[in-house]
Amino acid sequence: MIYTLTCNPSLDYIMKVHDFSPTAVNRTADANLIAGGKGINVAVMLSHFDVPVTALGFVAGFTGDEIMRQLRQWGCTEDFIRVEDGLSRINVKVKSDAEFEINGAGPRLNATDVDRLFAQLDTLTADDYLVVSGSIPAGLPVTLYSDILSRLTPRGVRCIVDATGSLLNETLPHRPLLVKPNHHELEELLDRPLPDIAHLLDGAKELQQRGARHVLISRAGDGALLLTDDGRAYTASAPHGIVRNSVGAGDSMVAGFLAGLRNDGDIESAFRLAVAAGSASAFDDWLAPKDAVCRLLTQIEISTVAL
Repeated sequence: MIYTLTCNPSLDYIMKVHDFSPTAVNRTADANLIAGGKGINVAVMLSHFDVPVTALGFVAGFTGDEIMRQLRQWGCTEDFIRVEDGLSRINVKVKSDAEFEINGAGPRLNATDVDRLFAQLDTLTADDYLVVSGSIPAGLPVTLYSDILSRLTPRGVRCIVDATGSLLNETLPHRPLLVKPNHHELEELLDRPLPDIAHLLDGAKELQQRGARHVLISRAGDGALLLTDDGRAYTASAPHGIVRNSVGAGDSMVAGFLAGLRNDGDIESAFRLAVAAGSASAFDDWLAPKDAVCRLLTQIEISTVAL
């Protein structure tokens, strides 16, 4: 089974507004209320590939009820921990000539909630994958992700980390199966510019030296770079298309990579599917359906890179 962890899921209220003005009364041209959060996005994309997945995390209030309802509607299994105090957050996203976001805070969690999460995670086995991604809400320890990996990795659970800064860095000694920073997140983590493939490859090698196994770096319109745990490096071109929505593209890459590994275990095929999934979601209004991903596969060129 593949599990995803979303510690602070949301309902994303996405509004399209023509010629948005902060000083006028604006009216929506279109609006949707969609469950969001990086782990939720990964779970939904996996369900698009008909891969069984269970979404874990914390929810509260009527907004939490709606998050769980939508996940079940999309074909995901969910086993969220209900928090009694507060509401799962609502994020407001305005799409106009520019994009604007206001993200809510969500419920405040405590040590008891963490204990309940660890009790869930202790049921995972070496047959399972766990995707930990996104930020840590108030009330949870900043070491949560590294604590999870230190607990699960020795038992053979294959962990995937899509986080930034210290949240990612502190998991590396625990040997995550895959880490997926984007180009800018890797520059921020390493505190230096990485202007080309050679420098990005050096950065990926540094993450491996710190403990990561596979390193997948998304590069937006420039494609992606993969450094594998057996010392192979690949670049992938980005397919052509009009970017309509950047939210969820990186999460779609993680889902595509996992779906590829689960289907045939071939790392190059998993990389191609990851890039196709990320691109298809970027070209869509939301997370792309499977047929849209498959249409892009033939456009992606994979090249090996000398180490």
